[in-house]
Amino acid sequence: MTASTPVASRASAVDNRPVSRDIRVVLADDDVLLREGVASLLGRHGFAVSGQVGDADALLDLVRSEKPELAIVDIRMPPTHTTEGLDAARVIRAELPDMAVLVLSAHTELDEATELLSGGERSGYLLKSRVLDVDEFVGAIDRILQGEAVVDPMLVQELVDARRVRDPLEALTPRERDVLALMAEGRSNAGIASLLFVSESTVEKHMHSILMKLDIAEAADDHRRVLAVLRYLDAR
Repeated sequence: MTASTPVASRASAVDNRPVSRDIRVVLADDDVLLREGVASLLGRHGFAVSGQVGDADALLDLVRSEKPELAIVDIRMPPTHTTEGLDAARVIRAELPDMAVLVLSAHTELDEATELLSGGERSGYLLKSRVLDVDEFVGAIDRILQGEAVVDPMLVQELVDARRVRDPLEALTPRERDVLALMAEGRSNAGIASLLFVSESTVEKHMHSILMKLDIAEAADDHRRVLAVLRYLDAR
C-alpha cells in the first residue's frame, strides 16, 4: 500500500493531463472544507459536480432530481453521525441501481463496508485520507465508474487481520492471496501483474486457481471476480 501524499505534491503530476470525462457527480459531506476540496479536485480532472449537500435527506433529493452517474457520500452525517450516509447509499442502490456509489469514511468500518460492497459492481469504500493521493483517488473513481468494486487497502488489511478462525481462504497459496488482495483493491490483471512483477498470463493462472479453490461456479468473468472479492472480504 502506498502512503498518502499531500495534494499539492501529487496534483502537479496530473493537472496538465488532457481530460475527456463527462461524468456528473454529487457530493454529500457535512465537512464543508473537505466537500469543497473534493469538488475542486474533481473539477480539475474533468468531472462535473452537479451539487453538494451536507446531510442524507438533501442527498436523496439531489440524486432524485439530478440523476448523476456517481454519488460520493460520507458514511456519517447529521443528525446522529452514525450510518446516515450508508443508509442513503442503500436507498440510492434500490432506486437507481445503475448509479455508482463511493462511500468515504474517516475510519475503517468493517461491517458497513462489507454491506455496501455486497451490492457488487460500481461501488467503493475509501478512507478520507485516500483523497490526499490524487492519482489514487481519481483512479479509484474511474474504476468504480467502469463497473468495479473498489476497497480501500487499509480496509483490506483490517479484514485480513480480522479473519475468522475457520479461514475459507486457507487453501490459497501466499501468492494467490496476494493476487486476491490486489483484486479486492480493484486492480486489473495488468495492474496486478505490474505490482507483483509477473506476466498477465501468470496472473490469469493464479485467478483461475483462486476461483477453483473458492468453488465459485462458472459465470461471466467480471461477476466471478466480484464474488471472489466478496468471499475474501467475508473471510474475517
